[in-house]
Amino acid sequence: MIRIDALWLATTPIDMRMGTERLLAQVVQVFGSAQAHHGYLFANARGNRIKLLLHDGFGMWCAARRLNQGGFEWPLMASSNSPTRGHPKFPQAARSDYDASAWMAKRA
Repeated sequence: MIRIDALWLATTPIDMRMGTERLLAQVVQVFGSAQAHHGYLFANARGNRIKLLLHDGFGMWCAARRLNQGGFEWPLMASSNSPTRGHPKFPQAARSDYDASAWMAKRA
């Protein structure tokens, strides 16, 4: 099982043709480096495709998901009253504490 300690959501859409290297370049440009056990989640403008870039401590993983109907609910950057906050260098990123074990328990 891959451990995810933190999940960062990019709230601006990306070009879904981006692969691991270009997504990693965006993460490095914003955060300086990809942190071990952190996930970086990206979506397209329609909200029907997502990509997860994940550093597992040894290397990078890139996973993609597409919905045929409907879309993912994606947070927008809101006012400062909102619990969703951006990274100081990258206001289009929102951090979410993610408990993968709780998600896996729901699937069982």
